[in-house]
Formats: sequence, C-alpha cells, structure tokens
Amino acid sequence: MATSSLVIVESPAKAKTIGKYLGPGYQVKACMGHLRDLPKSTLGVDIENDFQPNYRPIKGKEDIISDLKKAAKSSDVVYLATDPDREGEAISWHLKELLNLDDSKALRVTFNEITKRVVSESIAAPRDIDQSLVDAQQARRILDRIVGYQLSPLLWKKIRRGLSAGRVQSVATRMVCEREHEIAAFKPQEYWSLDARLSTDGTEKNAFLAHYHGENGKKKDLNSIEEVEAVVEAVKNAAFAVKSVKRQDKQRSPSPPFTTSTLQQEASRKLSMTPRRTMAIAQQLYEGVDISGEGAVGLITYMRTDSLRLSDEALAAVRGFIQGRYGGGYCPASPRVYKTKAGAQDAHEAIRPSDVNLTPEQVKKDLTPDQYRLYRLIWSRFVACQMSNAVYDSVSMEAEAAGHAFRASASSLKFSGYTAVYEEGKDEEKGEEKEAKLPPLTEGQRLESLGFAQDQHFTQPPARYTDASLIRAMEENGIGRPSTYAPTVSTILDREYVVKDGKYLRATPLGEVVNGLMEDKFSDIVDTGFTANMEKALDDVEGGGKQWRDLLREFYAPFKAELDQAEKDLDGVRLKVPAEESDEVCEVCGRQMVIKSGRFGRFLACPGYPECTFTMPLVVAMPGRCPKCGGRLMKRTGTSKKTNKQYTYYCCEHMTARNEEKKCDFMTWDVPVAEDCPVCGQTMFKKAGKGFKKPFCINEKCENFTPEDKRGGWKKKEAAGSAEDGEKSK
Repeated sequence: MATSSLVIVESPAKAKTIGKYLGPGYQVKACMGHLRDLPKSTLGVDIENDFQPNYRPIKGKEDIISDLKKAAKSSDVVYLATDPDREGEAISWHLKELLNLDDSKALRVTFNEITKRVVSESIAAPRDIDQSLVDAQQARRILDRIVGYQLSPLLWKKIRRGLSAGRVQSVATRMVCEREHEIAAFKPQEYWSLDARLSTDGTEKNAFLAHYHGENGKKKDLNSIEEVEAVVEAVKNAAFAVKSVKRQDKQRSPSPPFTTSTLQQEASRKLSMTPRRTMAIAQQLYEGVDISGEGAVGLITYMRTDSLRLSDEALAAVRGFIQGRYGGGYCPASPRVYKTKAGAQDAHEAIRPSDVNLTPEQVKKDLTPDQYRLYRLIWSRFVACQMSNAVYDSVSMEAEAAGHAFRASASSLKFSGYTAVYEEGKDEEKGEEKEAKLPPLTEGQRLESLGFAQDQHFTQPPARYTDASLIRAMEENGIGRPSTYAPTVSTILDREYVVKDGKYLRATPLGEVVNGLMEDKFSDIVDTGFTANMEKALDDVEGGGKQWRDLLREFYAPFKAELDQAEKDLDGVRLKVPAEESDEVCEVCGRQMVIKSGRFGRFLACPGYPECTFTMPLVVAMPGRCPKCGGRLMKRTGTSKKTNKQYTYYCCEHMTARNEEKKCDFMTWDVPVAEDCPVCGQTMFKKAGKGFKKPFCINEKCENFTPEDKRGGWKKKEAAGSAEDGEKSK
C-alpha cells in the first residue's frame, strides 16, 4: 500500500465520515464541489473550434486549489472520490487536470453508500476516470451554456432584463402554461349521483347506502335532474331485492423503493418539502451525520438514481429485520424484485437506508427535525417494499328494483402487511369515501327503501401541477434526469415564470409571454419529444455509442438558424407583459392594484405610478374578521434581518392604511379559521403547523376564551421571541 494517500471528496461532512472509516493512513480533504468551470462573463465555448470549452479555475477557490495541490504533491496516490454520477465524474476529471496528476497517480473511487464496508471495498478496487461519463457531462454543460447564453440575451432585448431560457426549464414552463390553457378551455359537464338508503328490516340500524349503477344490466350515467326523477319515480314503489353478493379477499402490494423522482414527489406530498430542500437534506444523510456512540455515519445510499435495484446484502438485511420485528407472516417467501423502467440509467441502487437496523427512533435525537422526517420516510418505504401484501376483506352487493341497479361495497383490513409500516401519499386530496359496513346479506333477500338522496355535480378541469406532479410528468416524458428535477422546478419559480398558489404551480403573465415566444420561434427547444431525445443522445454519449462533439454539431446548426431567423422576425419588436391584476384596491386612489416584482420578490403596486406610489406586501385573504375593527384578515410574509429567513404572520387588512382613522394594529402568528366562537361570535384561531390543531377563542371577555398556555404549539416565551424578531424585521 502507498505510504501516503490523499482522498478528495466534495464536502467536509463527507470527508469527516470517510476519514473515520479509513483511519490515519489517509488524508481526506474536501474540494467543495467544482473547482473549474466555464467562465461566467462569456460564452466560454469556441464554437468555431469544434465547441472547444474554455475551462477556468473558479474565482474565490484559489486557496482550496492551492491546498489540494500541496497535499497531492506530497502524496503517492490521489483517490478522487466525488459523487458517483456524471457530475461527480466530471469534478474528478477537472481535479486531475487542475492538480496535474498522472494517470498512474489519479485513481477514481465511488461510494454508493458511505459505510465502512463500501468505503473499504471501493478504496481496494479503484478504477480510471470514465471518459464517456465526463464527455456526457461536458456535452450537457455546453448544450445548456449555448442555449442559455445565446437565447437569454434575446429575451432581455425583447421582453425584459434578467430572464433566462434553458433546454429543460423552458419545457417545464411550457408544461405549466399548457395546463393553464387546458383549465381555461375546460367546459364543465353536468352529472348527477343518486343514492338509495336501503334496509334489511326497515330500521336505521340495518340501513346502508347504495349508489345508482344502471338499467337492465348496463351502466347508465345520469346527466340531468329529469333523468334522476325518472329513476326515482320508477323505483320508489317497487320492491328492492339483493341480486348478487360477492365476498373476496383483496390484496394490495407495497410501492417500490424510492428513486430520486419518487422521493421528491413523496416528500412534497407528505412532508411539504420542496424538491430543492429534499435533495439538500438527502445529501446530508448520504454524506454522514454524527450519531451518538458511532461518530459520523452515512445513513442513506446515493440519492440521485432512477433505479429500483436493491443489493443482495440489503435484501437479506431487511428480510431479517422484518422477520425479527414483525414476524414471519410479514415477510414474503422470496424477496420482491422491482423492474426499473425502460430508458433508466440504472447506475445505482434505489434509495435506501445504509443500515436498516438503524431505525428512525434510534437516531432521532441526533438528527434535525427535517433530517429525521426524511430519513423516516426513506427507511419506512424501504422496509415496506419487502413486506407482505395487505389483505382486505371485501364485500360488494347489487340490489335491483324495476330493472334499475344500485350497488354498495365495504371492506375492512384483514391483515395489515406492509401498511403496518408505510402507505403512499396521493397528489390530489380527493378524500376517498369511507365505506360503511354492510349488514349480512344473501341473494334474493328483500330490502326496504328508506328514501333517496340526489346531488348535482360538474366535471372538474385538470388540476394544476404541484411540485410532485410536475416532477412525475417530467419523468414520464423523459424531460431531464434525476439530478435536474429539483433545479428545474426551482429555476422556473426563481425566474417567476411560475408562482405557487398554495401547493399548486400557476403560470404568470411573464411565463406566458416567454413561453409564447419560445413556442413561436424555438419550437424544438420547448418540444417534449425533442428534449427527451436529447436526453437519450446524452445517455448514448455516456455509454460510448456517440461522440459528444457530434451531438453538439447536430444540435447547433438548426438552433443557430432559428436564432438568426428570430432576430430578424423580432427586429424592432418589444413584447409587453400584461399586468397581473389583484383583488386589492389602492387605498390612495382606488385603482385595482397589480402584482409587480422587485429585488425582494413580488409585491402589490398601484398601476397609477408615478402619480400614485402606493405599494403594499403581497397578501392572501384569510377566513374570518379582525377582532379589533371587523376588517378582513390577511396572510403576509416577511424576512428576518437577523437570519434572512421568511416568516408568516396574519394581520388586519388596514394594518398599512395611510388613513389614521382606518388604521388597525391587529397582528398574530396564529392562523384564523372559518369557525366562529359559539359564545361570542368572534373569529377563532388555531396554532400554525402540520397536523390537527384545535381552534380557540382569543376574546378575553368571552367565557370561551383560551389562555395562551393552553393553546398548544409554541410556549409563550418562544412565541414572544419570534414575534419580536418579526416586528424588528418589518
């Protein structure tokens, strides 16, 4: 073994964890990500010289480069141990070039999980840098640089400064815009539901609801009140009888282990984490966390993956854990194998805990709340994916009267299986109807009708995308790769092409204008098929089947022609972004206020500028009324000057009023609810945060008043400290 070995990783946390496993014979240093890249101020790509990149050391990282050069010079071997993906391979290649390392001295190692076993095995079996992986990353980097640096100036000139276009972000923006168009064009269709309340003996004790199904053995939709009344008229005096009863066990299988995409989706649904936040926390769990009695431990496997593959060692460990904790009945006879979707790179395992025996409860005290919640999600999903099916006792029946069929069903959990650990969330909170229990029924049994319930409904437009559903749609369409989902969603939000309404993504007028220009002049760039094919071409480069310069040549010629034509077509044209009107009225001149963007984000401004300069924070109307003046209650956000973090508070709409007679100083950290106090009639509030919070009355003169210390949530001292910080930040 070499007498002196240097291991270079990307972050100090990773360096600490790996250093603990390797011991004193190795020096482990962090490069803090890329040390060399294309220059920011220029294109940095010599297109005339066959797309030759002009890489330069990144400003501000001179000390790191100098320190690594010194350490490399005094080492016999340098292990380049950056992340196991294209980006990590490229960082290692740049390090080799920057540090002037010979092929014999520069050894590449990767860790799918940062555990003592994997680190030791990887160090013992290094390899050369994979140039195909590096070339694929170079091709992507140069493609994105060309599109961004040659298209963005056109947007600056024709719309406004500070805009950007990109190969993936522009397609994601188009998807959100198209969903808005679908919603706007949607025409609701009327339909009706009809329920019969049936009973086996004419009493409510043995009554149940049956839903109308159809007539004469065929399913029939009820589209008008006349059709509903015709059915009711036909069956109200007719005899109901049970036509069929079916009893069976229904089984539900667990979801597969997490990939990058599904982790981001589930963290968004269950933990309300943005994709960017999810990946930042996952990176911390992968690189290592200090665990009591253990030191730095890498808790999960590498989190950028599109594979559902699991190692034999991991499967053996989790099956042993399931049998030990839950019993043999919860462990299937053989391991579950999940098929990775076609087109996936399958470079790494699915995301799983490095050691399944480190349960979330064991490490909770050593983790931050977000680290704990995400680790628990990953751990639970992995354990559940290797557990037995959940079994439900299902009963369904069909009753008939005058040729019209009504159906009812019920199910109860017979064997919990994997649901003892985990159940997958849903994108849309439609609220599944809870099936009531059915009384004992037999075929031919007579039933009595206790009445009918009818409801009018209208078909709903497609829902706007959420973070989770947009990432799923991108993955399904082959847009981007695991490493790009989170940055793409963040970029279109940062550029304000898209904003969030609650958890939903909505295209802004700016996003519509930019997307319109892109669709008109650069149809290839925003075409989902073209972008997906480009991702496949990059995969071909990675696999060694295509040269990266060939890919760039094929792309650039038609792109340059489109760019030149757009410049000609738009000569002298300036596209106007329509004002985004709000429901708020200017308190000075009475005009309808519009939403503007500034260096601190979006805000409300009077459109009468410069005659009227009134502005106010962007607000969201809340239920209830101000307890002081009866005005509307608003949700507002501010930014702390101490921590630069955003906070949310609730206040009266007249808090910023210029008219002193109208001004109101009501402000609270508690959330107003639609429910009024049953005693005094004032609006009630609840504590902020996830989960159920009981509403309380804040009227001290009311006998239903709830003192601060009995409201739950933060302690009064903590709340006061937060309020003070918030007040200073306004």
